[in-house]
Amino acid sequence: MTALSSGIDRRSLLLLAGAGVAGAAVSSPAAAATTVFQHGVASGDPTPGGILLWTRVTVESPGPAATVQWQIAADASFSAVIRSGAVLTGPERDYTVKADVDGLAAGTTYWYRFGLGGTWSPTGRTMTAPAASDAITRLRMGVVSCANWEAGYFAAYRHLAARGDLNLVVHLGDYLYEYGSGEFDAGGTVVRATKPAGETLTLADYRTRHAQYKTDPDLQALHASVPWIITWDDHEVANDMWSGGAENHTPGAEGDFAARVAAARQAYAEWMPVRLAEDGHIYRRLRYGTLLELSMLDLRTYRSVQTSGAGADDEDRTITGAAQMSWLLDGLTTSTAAWKLVGNPVMISRLDVGALPAWLLGPLGELIGVPSNGLVLNADQWDGYNADRERLVDTLRAHRTRDVVFLTGDIHTSWASELTTRDTGPATPAAAEFVVPSVTSDNINDFLGTSPGGPLSVLAASLIRATNPHVKWVETDGHGFGVLEVTTTRCRMDWYHLADRTKRDTSARWVQGWSVGRGSSKIRKESAPSGNA
Repeated sequence: MTALSSGIDRRSLLLLAGAGVAGAAVSSPAAAATTVFQHGVASGDPTPGGILLWTRVTVESPGPAATVQWQIAADASFSAVIRSGAVLTGPERDYTVKADVDGLAAGTTYWYRFGLGGTWSPTGRTMTAPAASDAITRLRMGVVSCANWEAGYFAAYRHLAARGDLNLVVHLGDYLYEYGSGEFDAGGTVVRATKPAGETLTLADYRTRHAQYKTDPDLQALHASVPWIITWDDHEVANDMWSGGAENHTPGAEGDFAARVAAARQAYAEWMPVRLAEDGHIYRRLRYGTLLELSMLDLRTYRSVQTSGAGADDEDRTITGAAQMSWLLDGLTTSTAAWKLVGNPVMISRLDVGALPAWLLGPLGELIGVPSNGLVLNADQWDGYNADRERLVDTLRAHRTRDVVFLTGDIHTSWASELTTRDTGPATPAAAEFVVPSVTSDNINDFLGTSPGGPLSVLAASLIRATNPHVKWVETDGHGFGVLEVTTTRCRMDWYHLADRTKRDTSARWVQGWSVGRGSSKIRKESAPSGNA
């Protein structure tokens, strides 16, 4: 068992993960218990003394309840079991199992497994968070978003799992998609068909879709290797969701929207390694020593309906809801952590598109909700809720809150930007924003029907930067993942893109690195990292 203590030289929490990987490899999901635990194991939401463990018992048809054992050990061979217990599961929770374990040591690597009827699940490796006062100096996380089953394979997860140097994974939403087969695929090609074949509307539908995703071997491998911190975006329910409806929901023909949301949220709570509050809200804050505090947002449940034009400036409209905004501002302005990270499902940086040509506005609009008439509005992101964004930026400035970094998904493309408003201008950004690409979901070249990295894509990126000087880098074609390294002096994001999302064994390559230093919200370009490139 590897642990942090105040008397140890903490060069990094990264060393903890490294010690765990060196000690023993995580069992392959295909290597054991393939008939009882077909959906793998997972852990999430680490605290200094606890971790949430997850699995599911595979059944052919609903039957009686089952009592599932769990164990947490100091070694991969389970010769030193630290904690153990049992969870009753059955059809009322789709035979999923969640064990919220406390009483563990802070900043410590553990191994865990589940048992039923003498059969043990694959082994997972996890890690608790360090104590809030622990002065760790380094942490490394994978950052992902937008994994569409029909659009390709989850090779991004495989590459992250194979690194062996991550402390956690942050997933920023669209863990799965609600569409029926053929409705959203790989540029018109279904790489692998979804289950159920139709759009997910009922509890049974959402459970079936979650179950299918959890059979992916690369997703299982990444879940089993490190704890995840997750939030939802819209596709966990329906496209362009807001508090009272969604673009991809037809009242009447598709039933009551509130009932659909309840079904989707129940399946999510069952199938995901995430702690939800008693009232069901998912926004929450996790701390890693004195180094960082991570605020995970929910930008779908409480938001006003999307609108364009002058409506975007309406102070009565919100993307966060009043309670979540108050919670966010209070957390950012009072935090004593060196870095204040925000898990942000949709892009917060401004995106002016009025000067962009129609050929770019079309596919860009498919990604970000720009109306077909080309209005200067990214209606489904923070651009459609200017009052909330300005309230946030103004508060950061008033409190002189620095070292805030937004980690963002949703837009399927790669961005490095500085957060400004129309009033503040590019000279004095309030925060940095790093946007990761999709794991598989379509992006600009897929909508254009062109080859990745072609002339149109290069032109698109240059036009976006010219119109938006606070956008320092944008790449519109790549699918893949990000790796964020946080130290006491800087936050650095590195972007990795897949060679071909439609091939399970595809390679990945480093494409860009950007960082922000302590005390500054201006970002800088970095050279390729050594190792894991």
